[in-house]
Amino acid sequence: MEIKNFNYVQSKEEANTLSKTFMSSVFSWMFAALAITSIVAFYFGNSSELISYLINPEVGGLTALGYGVIFSPFAFVLIMTFGMNRISYPVLLFLFLLFAAVMGMSLSFIFLTYTAGSIFSTFIAASAMFGVMSVVGYTTNTDLTKFGSIMMMGLVGIVIASLINMFMHSGTMEYIISFVGVLVFTGLTAYDVQKLKNIGAGVEFGTAATSKLVIMGALNLYMDFINLFIMLLRLFGDKK
Repeated sequence: MEIKNFNYVQSKEEANTLSKTFMSSVFSWMFAALAITSIVAFYFGNSSELISYLINPEVGGLTALGYGVIFSPFAFVLIMTFGMNRISYPVLLFLFLLFAAVMGMSLSFIFLTYTAGSIFSTFIAASAMFGVMSVVGYTTNTDLTKFGSIMMMGLVGIVIASLINMFMHSGTMEYIISFVGVLVFTGLTAYDVQKLKNIGAGVEFGTAATSKLVIMGALNLYMDFINLFIMLLRLFGDKK
């Protein structure tokens, strides 16, 4: 009995060590991507020369590059998600970092709509909420699988409602979508962290497969944070 118990403890400790190492790598790449996005967004949003590549100052509409940075992030996510097994790790990493830069250009538009102070304060608030829910997801013993399924249903609802509101242009619906979005992406943060923690407990480091899982995990958490930030900004951001 004592030997079996000792082996169990050792196995549990090993799993915890693997999870911590895996999550450390995931968060490192997530923060790297956020840094790239923040720097690119700041410089494009505060430079009339750079923003002119995205918005035609003569007509006030988007340029070809502007439309590209708005819609191409969806293509990046689809390619990385469905092509992960066929794409090599260096290519996947390159796509992830390029995606972060393109997202930065896309988010630069917020500097034209919201004050710099509200953008900064909202970023801090989103960081605090994300941090708290990450700790919850990592430390809780409650299985969040069913909770995550509900959050995913909420995410689908947000996407559908957002597409409908593109034609309705309803301020009330946008407010409701943003409010629900904050709840959904806050919950998804905890769910995704727990999911990644469980994945990390069974990986084998030093393999391309694990390296790819790290990048995809970073992508998931990156998207949770960015969407949480955008929803909060829509709710509480001060417009110019």
